[in-house]
Amino acid sequence: MAKRRDRAATGGRFWKLTGMTTSIATRVAGQQVRGWFQSAEDRQSSREELMRHIGREVAATLGQMKGAVMKVGQIASQMQDVLPREISEQLAVLQNASAPMPFHVIRRQLERELGGPVAEHFQDFQETPFAAASIGQVHRATTLDGEEVVVKVQYPAVKASIDSDMKHLKRILKLGSLLRVDERALDAVFAEIRQQLDEELDYHQEAANLNLFRDFHRDDPDVVIPRVFPSLSGATVLTLSLEEGTPLEQVDDAHGFDQALRNRLGERLFDLLARQIFQLHAVHCDPHPGNFAFRRDGGIVFYDFGAVKRLPEEDVTLMAALTGAALERDWDRLDRALVEIGARREDATVPDGFYEAWVPVLLQGIADTPFDFRTARLHQDVMKQARATAWEDMLKFQPSSRTLLVQRVVGGHYWTMKNLGVASALRPRLERILRERAA
Repeated sequence: MAKRRDRAATGGRFWKLTGMTTSIATRVAGQQVRGWFQSAEDRQSSREELMRHIGREVAATLGQMKGAVMKVGQIASQMQDVLPREISEQLAVLQNASAPMPFHVIRRQLERELGGPVAEHFQDFQETPFAAASIGQVHRATTLDGEEVVVKVQYPAVKASIDSDMKHLKRILKLGSLLRVDERALDAVFAEIRQQLDEELDYHQEAANLNLFRDFHRDDPDVVIPRVFPSLSGATVLTLSLEEGTPLEQVDDAHGFDQALRNRLGERLFDLLARQIFQLHAVHCDPHPGNFAFRRDGGIVFYDFGAVKRLPEEDVTLMAALTGAALERDWDRLDRALVEIGARREDATVPDGFYEAWVPVLLQGIADTPFDFRTARLHQDVMKQARATAWEDMLKFQPSSRTLLVQRVVGGHYWTMKNLGVASALRPRLERILRERAA
């Protein structure tokens, strides 16, 4: 019976995605025909409207669905360097919390994974989840020994839908030459996302990630990472100790977080990210604000270790070279590292002055004097610089599968620092961590 339900759900997803693909293909074809009879200005306007429509249609369809396709859509919403701006802006709605699944579906998944009724494993289990996402939802519970825990339950049939979901989304993104990257770069990016999804859907792997990070930060009292309950966990269920803190939107003076404390939290978050990249070689890759909480003693609570990127030594070496070259304004070394890591096309030549114009914009938050993230306009400055850059020069760069997820987390934490209102000098901290790596 359960297998029949899973097959029916997978079939329903297929027809939804097929319908969306057909609808978008029809609109793209119609826009191309209309373009034959339009001026260049009207063609550009029509294309922008088409991009917005595609973004709305993809967001609306994916927003109704759970699983891999919504997760990939969420990642795609942050890929401004791959997608037209009009599409990525529409997909941003997928970052919001999704509607939970009915508890009878969750109960069935729990009992299938743990074996036996829920009451045999938990003294109390709250049927209403306090968090719901693309591939699972989280419930509070109490173990038979009386410990307060959270239980993460994966939605059924998610794994079965991955290949079909990604094939459809990739086809949509290719329609009408919507993408800014070549076929090989797109394939590498999707392969990276596919691998990451496989790991996120394996809660045994997430448990291993939690233990890895707990061990790395074992001597750091400011880092709080939940403890795994192995006997109440499996491939699709993960039970963790309840670790509470203040959500990002409440980290302000009114809740006991003065400027000095917010600066300390921001500096700690920055140090933790840099140490994960350059020392641990593994990065907590989901920077969604809901995956962090803050404490008035300076502690930072990390949640959701499904998205962890393990970095090969070769990639870490290149990232260190990129970072060091950018800080030292060594444009030749920076360019060579970008080519080697796959972020710049080998067959292209970067014009004089390109890096001099771009690097200070991207590194403005990494300064020797306190930088006020609350008033930062980095996102606007990047758009302004992009408009001032020749399109053919922008096309000389492309997303690298080797840095995709790291870029995602760095960009996400820019917004965390901005929302915290951090004002701090971060360059000396970064240089110290780079020196420690080189030592």
